Amino acid sequence: MSQKQLIFSNTTWEKKYAYARAVKIGNLVEVAGTTAVNDEGQIVGENDPYAQSIFIFQKIEKALREAGASLKDVIRTRVYITQAAFEEAAGKAHGETFADIFPASSMLVIQALINPKLLVEIEATAVITQA
Repeated sequence: MSQKQLIFSNTTWEKKYAYARAVKIGNLVEVAGTTAVNDEGQIVGENDPYAQSIFIFQKIEKALREAGASLKDVIRTRVYITQAAFEEAAGKAHGETFADIFPASSMLVIQALINPKLLVEIEATAVITQA
C-alpha cells in the first residue's frame, strides 16, 4: 500500500482550513487550487491575470518537485478565472508553461475567489512516469 505524502507551501489557508498544497499517493500527485499569493501572504500580479497565472504555475512546479514530479508529469489542469476576459491571459500562461506537454485542461469562469484581487486559481494532476 502506498504511503500518502503531504506537501505544504505554508500559506495561512493551509493551516486554517486543514489542507495540503499537494498530496502524493504512489505515482499520483494532486495539486490543490493554487492562487498568486506569495510566502509573505501578498498577492502577486494584482490586476494582471497573466502575471498571476505565471506565478501560480511556478508554485505548482515547486510543489510537484517536492513530490518528486515535474511539469512534464502533469496530465490535467483546471483553470478558474473570475472574468471571461481573462481567458487569453491565463491561456497564454498555460500555453507557455505546457508548450510540449499538452495536459487535458478545463478553463472555467467563476463568480469570485476568496479575495477579489485574486483573478485566477489553478489545480493540477500529475502522474509520475518512469523515464
